[in-house]
Amino acid sequence: MPDWFTPDEWSAVALSLRVSVWATGLSLPLGIYVAFVLARREFWGKQVLNGLVHLPLILPPVVTGYLLLLTFGRKGFVGQYLDMVGIVLAFKWTGAVLAAAVMAFPLMVRAIRLSIEAVDPRLEEAASTLGASPLWVFLTVSLPLILPGIIAGAVLAFAKAMGEFGATITFVSNIPGQTQTLPSAIYSFLQVPGGDPQAFRLVLVSVFVAMAALVLSEWVSRAIARRVSGT
Repeated sequence: MPDWFTPDEWSAVALSLRVSVWATGLSLPLGIYVAFVLARREFWGKQVLNGLVHLPLILPPVVTGYLLLLTFGRKGFVGQYLDMVGIVLAFKWTGAVLAAAVMAFPLMVRAIRLSIEAVDPRLEEAASTLGASPLWVFLTVSLPLILPGIIAGAVLAFAKAMGEFGATITFVSNIPGQTQTLPSAIYSFLQVPGGDPQAFRLVLVSVFVAMAALVLSEWVSRAIARRVSGT
């Protein structure tokens, strides 16, 4: 472990990566499904669903965190039942995963939805007329074409989760070694005299991770697009 990073700094970096990976991975299947429904289906209440999906982008993050606390706290509407089976989210790193996933979900869905809407529906209809089931059409026709959009959505969600602060600190607090993510650690260091160097180091880590994720996403998306187009 390099001497220029303290154990607390490494702990914050490791926890942020852990939270971001889990938040992205757990929300991705639901994000694909919701994006597909919004892009391809017409039903009563579609605009309501679209509004609910994008609500975290509009609400102040602290409000979202407070709503999570009311819902999933130990005395919350859902949290009290989870507590009965030993599942506690508030003030735990798992709660940070939930907060990060909620805040990142709109960006993920929007990127995937735009990718789905760019696919010609006639390709899916042609596969259906040949007898393919809806699931098989999605797996063999839609999924390869929208894969770059899925990757872009996942990377956006990961980057958003890495930088999530307001909802996370409201829902799980800022406990070093337990719930203190990278943004929370930066905030904490900026509140104490002489903490600027530690905060600056973590800022550099944040920038590096975000840029690395974006570059990797761009490279993978281009590679997949070339394979799909056959060029």
